[in-house]
Amino acid sequence: MTAQGRELVRGVEAIFFDVDFTLIYPGPTFQGEGYERFARAHGMLVDQARFTEAVAAASAVLEEQQEHVYDAAIFVRYTRRILEVMGARGPRLDECARHVYDEWAASRHFFLYDDVTPCLRTLAAAGFKLGLISNSHRPLDAFQEHFELQGLIAGSVSSSDHGFMKPHPSIFESALALLGVAPSAAVMVGDSYTHDITGAQNAGMRGVLVHRSDEPAPEHGVPVVRSLLELPDRLARL
Repeated sequence: MTAQGRELVRGVEAIFFDVDFTLIYPGPTFQGEGYERFARAHGMLVDQARFTEAVAAASAVLEEQQEHVYDAAIFVRYTRRILEVMGARGPRLDECARHVYDEWAASRHFFLYDDVTPCLRTLAAAGFKLGLISNSHRPLDAFQEHFELQGLIAGSVSSSDHGFMKPHPSIFESALALLGVAPSAAVMVGDSYTHDITGAQNAGMRGVLVHRSDEPAPEHGVPVVRSLLELPDRLARL
């Protein structure tokens, strides 16, 4: 760790990032129009105008998750529920839901937020070890290659490979061991207070919440940034 990095944040050696909605966001494939195309490819019709309503209705399915074990079937059911609320019916509904789930792993359907690469380069140049902890089944090596982040990330853990999802402490412990740092010397950065921040805190780490919305930030008593460009300064004030 460089003197510059030590000056920036004393005692912090590693910074971990969530991936979905922290570093990347979905393109049209996973909006209403994309679901309409998926459905049509499987011989079904849906109303893309109901997409937002459908996502809200399907959120309850994710509550079925038990003990934070990664279970692809839950995410397939979640996707199926979105399709159902949008109007999809027929014998190929499960097949379509699985197709959507499988495609979520492909980085080509996503966009990198503009602030990500400058932030990661700044932190890496300052001597911090950078890591990824993701609840998705996206191959994280392929993710780094697709978005040209090679050389910036020291290690990554996905819940589909690890077996448990954030906020389960074991996924954070695995990431810490991978980078060889103690919990007290690590910070987790993510958009979910429950999964990213609370999970990290329960593992002995600190957390910074990413809140990209123009709406007022939630009051959780933790540091908040609206852009990752604010992160180096926010870390200095931890």
